Amino acid sequence: MELLTVINELEELIETSGRVPLTRKVLVDEERILDIMDRIRTILPDDVRKAKWVVQEREKVMEEAHKEAERILEQAKQEAQKKAEESEVVRQAKEMAESILGKAEQVAREIKLGAREYADDLLAKLEGRLEKITREIQQGRAELKGMK
Repeated sequence: MELLTVINELEELIETSGRVPLTRKVLVDEERILDIMDRIRTILPDDVRKAKWVVQEREKVMEEAHKEAERILEQAKQEAQKKAEESEVVRQAKEMAESILGKAEQVAREIKLGAREYADDLLAKLEGRLEKITREIQQGRAELKGMK
């Protein structure tokens, strides 16, 4: 992931920058920090787009699973009609079809929930990373302002 590479570069810049004696403060090249921040701003929308793509793909999978369930249900209904010679056979076929549909709907709900949780987890991690970077940048800028 390119964003992580840029974040690592920012971290390396901070770690390798000169230190102010007897403090925890670091002197960093303002131009390099601003350049890295610009790169983060350009990369971030791409990562968000990728996360949206993941959600869309999950939605497609759920839709396909639902269609497959409908196809299976329709096939079960057709087979039940062909074999139905007595009312008991018809009743059993209806119960089986309803059971299959219920299971397919449950699977579709689980897939949908899993996709949403995955996307939310991905976005939450991204948000956490961004908040950490923002705090570090704000702290660095505050330290830079304090040195003027």
